Amino acid sequence: MHKQWSCSVVKQASAFFRFYGRLKSTKARPTAPLGSRILTNPDDIFKHNMWDHVQWTKEDQEVARERAEENSSIRIPLTEQGKFSTDACQYWDQFYEVHQDKFFKDRRWLFLEFPELLPSSAEEKRTNACRSHQEAAAEPNETIRQISYFPGQQASFRILEVGCGVGNSVFPIVNTIKNTDSFLYCCDFSARAIQLVKDHPDYDDSVCHAFVHDICEEADSFPFPPQSLDAILAVFVLSSIHPQRVQKVVNQLSTYLKHGGVFLFRDYGRYDLSQLRFKKGRCLSDNFYTRGDGTCVYFFTKEEVHNLFSKAGLEEIQNLEDKRLQVNRGKKVAMRRVWMQSKYRKPPLPSPS
Repeated sequence: MHKQWSCSVVKQASAFFRFYGRLKSTKARPTAPLGSRILTNPDDIFKHNMWDHVQWTKEDQEVARERAEENSSIRIPLTEQGKFSTDACQYWDQFYEVHQDKFFKDRRWLFLEFPELLPSSAEEKRTNACRSHQEAAAEPNETIRQISYFPGQQASFRILEVGCGVGNSVFPIVNTIKNTDSFLYCCDFSARAIQLVKDHPDYDDSVCHAFVHDICEEADSFPFPPQSLDAILAVFVLSSIHPQRVQKVVNQLSTYLKHGGVFLFRDYGRYDLSQLRFKKGRCLSDNFYTRGDGTCVYFFTKEEVHNLFSKAGLEEIQNLEDKRLQVNRGKKVAMRRVWMQSKYRKPPLPSPS
């Protein structure tokens, strides 16, 4: 069985090389992001912890669909589902109380996957400054006067991370943008998580402003005006929100992007191993589950992601389904992982005539 499965992986890898070559020629997929570790020799499978760009067969897809269908056949009653939204902050506070900052690892891959987070070059800064001037001239005076002063106002490049947790993305970014003209905002609706961020030895309020904020509450205002951000980062965040609420969240966040600014997204994909591992009775709605600790997770498709950002008025730069083999070399087990990675841009203003 192992030999048959391994041969299938080799055939898939060979097909991918042909496919990947075409993508590179059209610049549809960047060379560096998403890795380049391709399994071509079945005997090598346990040499690394992860293999990239794994292609699924129709049989693989059908088996995964059946497992998801089975584990969602028994659902939590509607009368009991409300607490997972109303008490979400409490569940995450309890999570961070238990795990502190020890559960997730720092995301040192961020700048490979999302080079858009890197401080702009001198030429790009001049372009941004020119663009900002044009935008200011085009915006109503009310928009400009909404906030007379805000943290990071003097920065030429501004980033917002939503759902920052305890700072696993924050500190790789902060330590990179120091001594540049960039500024990072980071928010989470867990007060405990934000306090852990502020207590971190690398926290520096000269380049970072951490604050408590629930992105699902439209009444909650951000500490910066609309159209003031160059990049928004959401990593494994939107999946924790009820799927019926996500569109409004993305719509609202997008209003804070400058024209030409980008929304960077990474999250769980449909039929990821973590979805197939759920037991019956943990499903809330289609592809939306609650874990034992009360936190929730949704599993996206490529089409859903595209619709989500397109309806918010953003243009696709990249929308990828990242399929990998995660290997436990000790137990000799290979597991299929699926993540979504996307980049969407707010359309630039028309050039002045």
